[in-house]
Amino acid sequence: MVHRFTSSWFSGLLVLLWLTGCAGPSVTPEAHPKPEPDPVKAAQLAAQGKAAWDNGAAEQAIEDWTQAVRLNPADAATINNLALALADRHDYEAAADFLKQGIDESPGVPELHYNLAVISELYLLDLKTALSQYRAYEALSPEEDADVAGWIADLKRRLEE
Repeated sequence: MVHRFTSSWFSGLLVLLWLTGCAGPSVTPEAHPKPEPDPVKAAQLAAQGKAAWDNGAAEQAIEDWTQAVRLNPADAATINNLALALADRHDYEAAADFLKQGIDESPGVPELHYNLAVISELYLLDLKTALSQYRAYEALSPEEDADVAGWIADLKRRLEE
């Protein structure tokens, strides 16, 4: 399942981030050479990462998901989970890099566009990327999202000034 940022998620994230601060080295898609694709091993690592995350072992989850993404860069759910975990520890650049990689591999997954838009707007202050990604999300979403429509209008206004 692919998740996206929500307001309750943000509230919890802000408290968690305030309590824990930044930790660990930066992880990026280019940090390691690309191995041969192995979707079976990638699925095992993705499951290990989810179990680690569910047990509160965020660093182990990030490590497992990073390896899984290297073995199967088309797994949008794992890329999304990895990006959200990286954002959780304030590594917004790496999170955005993974989301961009996910979009390159799976451009039809709206949640990847949405999460890249949120990170770009709120944390990286890259309003042009945020606008383009909200528009992509809106185009791919089966239902209209009034919040996103408002954010698009706001970004267009802010970029015109």
